[in-house]
Amino acid sequence: MKLKLLFSCLITAGIAVPSFAQEPVDAAMVQKIREEGLNHSKVMETAFYLTDVSGPRLANSPGLKRAQNWAVNQLKTWGMANSKLEAWGKFGKGWEVQKNYAAITIPYYHAIIAIPKAWTPGTNGLIKGEVMIIKADSAAELEQYKGKLAGKIVIFDTKAPTERTWKVDAARYTDEELTEMGNAKVAPAGPRRNAVDPNAAQMAAFRKLRAFRTALSQFLVDEKAGLVLSQARGTDGTVFTTNGASYADTAKAVAPELETSSEDYQRILRLIKGGQPVQLEADIKTQFITDDLQGYDVVAEIPGTDKKLKDQVVMLGGHLDSWHAATGATDNAAGSAVMLEAMRILKAINFKPKRTIRIALWSSEEQGLFGSRGYVANHFGDPKTMELKPEQAKLSAYYNLDNGTGKIRGVYLQGDSAAAPIFKAWLEPFKDLGATTLTIRNTGGTDHLSFDAVGIPGFQFIQDAIDYGSRTHHSNQDTYDRLIEDDLKQAATIVASFVYHTAQRAEMIPRKELPKPQPAR
Repeated sequence: MKLKLLFSCLITAGIAVPSFAQEPVDAAMVQKIREEGLNHSKVMETAFYLTDVSGPRLANSPGLKRAQNWAVNQLKTWGMANSKLEAWGKFGKGWEVQKNYAAITIPYYHAIIAIPKAWTPGTNGLIKGEVMIIKADSAAELEQYKGKLAGKIVIFDTKAPTERTWKVDAARYTDEELTEMGNAKVAPAGPRRNAVDPNAAQMAAFRKLRAFRTALSQFLVDEKAGLVLSQARGTDGTVFTTNGASYADTAKAVAPELETSSEDYQRILRLIKGGQPVQLEADIKTQFITDDLQGYDVVAEIPGTDKKLKDQVVMLGGHLDSWHAATGATDNAAGSAVMLEAMRILKAINFKPKRTIRIALWSSEEQGLFGSRGYVANHFGDPKTMELKPEQAKLSAYYNLDNGTGKIRGVYLQGDSAAAPIFKAWLEPFKDLGATTLTIRNTGGTDHLSFDAVGIPGFQFIQDAIDYGSRTHHSNQDTYDRLIEDDLKQAATIVASFVYHTAQRAEMIPRKELPKPQPAR
């Protein structure tokens, strides 16, 4: 009788299937992890130090270095081995805001919501002046402003955001949405799974727009514009920030630029178009940090103890860097705090793993997964050539968290169907906490992709979005206050259990077929 038929007969007859037929779950250890993670948590204390105490954590900024140094020292305090900063390669200039004041003074006083674009200079003291509209869609049209912009505050004739949505800001996955994810049959193939290849006309339009923006930036510098106002994405006082210049140490200078809330921006435009002069004053001070252009990751370990397995590794992590408009609570102090808490839980219950457990908190994720990609290149291999290093064969799995404050609802399998029955068993003890879903689907945009690209099982957990996309992601609203304590406790507990079982499992997590080389585009 075939094994599958035997199990079917046993179940039909009401006979319990023996334990060897299922992925083992250490119920006693799960209970210890739950007790420590849910009832003795330090995750909010950790989040406080990463956000309120460290401040904004833009790549290579003083705030990021404060958070990195705190994490290294805290991991040592908790008893982790080899806790350190590890350089991954050259990044570029750090940058921070040291002063940011801007207000309308005529026709009346009104402090505006506006944030300096990353890697832009300051105003070199307080400047005052009438706001001037620039209307131009080509380099040729800019010529009309030649000799007229020195020291001026300029604004562009930009449309208001689309009509406001009436959807709620924050939401959790519904049962129907989770079921639909779980029923997915095939993971989209290739790294461009969400991309649409542009046609020739779209590419031509994009190149034209990019060329104009480059020309505009240089024109404003050449004409010595005093300050540029640009309209930020976002509504209701929320400003989603971006960079206004390159972080490269060789980057060209740009004009000072404030990303302004849509409400304040449109008010200024309406007044000027209505014939009402608008005067504004601003005092912006930013600093470039150039003493160390290297990028660093935080790493630490709980060493393995099994003679045969201790050289194998289980990794967990998330990115520690953020944008600069707030303190990067949901993106991604939440994920970093959860992974730190998972390590603390495992140490607190005196776990001595068979395999080595290694945490990594990445830097410069926001600029292109640079911290994790650099680490992978240094340790595991090059996805462009698929030339692999010996360490690649010894990493069982990498677990990542980077989708906000929401609790874990399951795992994106990233196309690794062989991992499904394993993770299904490991999720079973957490059904009461809302974590039940496995989807074969890929998810993108964060550091597990660096591992997946060289054939290492890399996973991102499914999380409730809450208000991540609508309100906090890269915005001035991304503060400690947006964190949900119970969700972070739940997430840390589940991650700790996954890491525990991966470290103790007889075999490593099964792998997909090795990817083909991915030359740079």
